[in-house]
Amino acid sequence: MTDIKLLALDGQDLTIVSAHVQDAVFKLADVDYAARTGVFTLKANRFVWEENQRRRQGFERRCAVLTVKRVGAVRSMGIDRNHREKVLSLLAMEFRQNGEGPDGVLELTCADAATIALDVECIEVQLADVGGAWETKARPDHRLA
Repeated sequence: MTDIKLLALDGQDLTIVSAHVQDAVFKLADVDYAARTGVFTLKANRFVWEENQRRRQGFERRCAVLTVKRVGAVRSMGIDRNHREKVLSLLAMEFRQNGEGPDGVLELTCADAATIALDVECIEVQLADVGGAWETKARPDHRLA
């Protein structure tokens, strides 16, 4: 499989990026926000759903970086930021627009009622695979949730 490199500039694009990061796992230590430049980054091990349809056995994860630009503020709910080694599972990304303009809140919804909310000027999200792939026997199962 080829490494993915995706760019989202609107809600439709964001839906595609969200599908590719569904069930990505990450540690709080791998989340960074540079307030001076307005860049939020999250390094995660994403589950490769797009490859899953073609395989008969085994599954795959890849190291990827999610970058959100034009971020004015970051908030979290249901997350203890003092536990930097805690592993979170990203379920979805959703954008809520503020009024008529391009600004709004980009929510990263995680398992266990955890959320990271980014106040953004507009949607500018990049997702890129940055490392090798490895096989995993575990497939995320949402029937238990």
